[in-house]
Amino acid sequence: MTDQRPTSSGRLATVAGRLRAPAAPDAERATRPGPGAPAVKSAAQRPIVPSTTVTTRALIAVIAIMTFLAGITIGAVSAVSNVAAEWTADIAREATIEIKPGDGLDLDAALAKAVELAKATPGIADAKALDPAATARLLEPWLGAGLDLANLPVPRLVTVTLAASADAQTLPALREALTRQVPSASLDDHRLWAERLAATTRTAMTIGLAVLALVATATVLCVTVATRAAVEAARFVVEVLHFVGARDTFIVSEFQRHFLTVGLKGAAVGGGAAVALFFLGSTVPSWLRVDQQIDTFVGAMTIDARGYGGIVGVAVLVALVTTLTSRLTVYRTLRGIS
Repeated sequence: MTDQRPTSSGRLATVAGRLRAPAAPDAERATRPGPGAPAVKSAAQRPIVPSTTVTTRALIAVIAIMTFLAGITIGAVSAVSNVAAEWTADIAREATIEIKPGDGLDLDAALAKAVELAKATPGIADAKALDPAATARLLEPWLGAGLDLANLPVPRLVTVTLAASADAQTLPALREALTRQVPSASLDDHRLWAERLAATTRTAMTIGLAVLALVATATVLCVTVATRAAVEAARFVVEVLHFVGARDTFIVSEFQRHFLTVGLKGAAVGGGAAVALFFLGSTVPSWLRVDQQIDTFVGAMTIDARGYGGIVGVAVLVALVTTLTSRLTVYRTLRGIS
């Protein structure tokens, strides 16, 4: 028994015959648009990949969501980095002298001596002892209001502000002077807090990069599936173009143009939503005059020009990833057809 399945040349001859066959007069009159009817594109003018399918709209939505998540990640990392940099700069400009009470120790005299030594140290811009009321306010969240420090052995503090000319020897020189002349005093350069802030920043950066990698992977997988579905939907047309001698670059360019448009639309929607979220989060509270009540929230939502630029860059990157993924997928599919 002979195989009755049509061969590739047979399918090509059938399609070619259909293309060469003249249309019947009645059919031509039936398909001819009447007065005022919208113009209908001919088959030669229609794109290989339809741009208004459900799959296309779904892919635009998926890309928009992925871009929005990536933009939120970039903005959050930028906000954390900015806040950490500001806090680190503030901590680096200040130090604290702590004087512990002891038997026979005159706290007021020790405070005055510590302030004198700090102001005499090169690289120190100012030194100021905290009065009992200020010290009580610092302890109020833990010990409550109305605290009487006279009945408690609470250490007294001196805030030290470093000058712009301070160098690596400024704090060691002050610490040595305090050790010799005020033995009950200790100098805290806030190094522990600076290290914690640096660790927090590095953790935020690592989490952000991990989220971006997951978003990129999900985008590539979604675009790959959508591209294969589009090629399969137009497989008959692609085979005909391939067999009549159309170059792979021509076929690939048609799909690439379609998915570039899809990627740009989705990236614009997602990136624009992320930019709008951060912009509104940093401006609306001040417009409503509630920024002091949600100061922490506003601080987390505020980003600078580099943060907005990062969101725009991620949107462009998502569009490029969409385009390149579709291009590679179509090339692999065409090699399978060959």
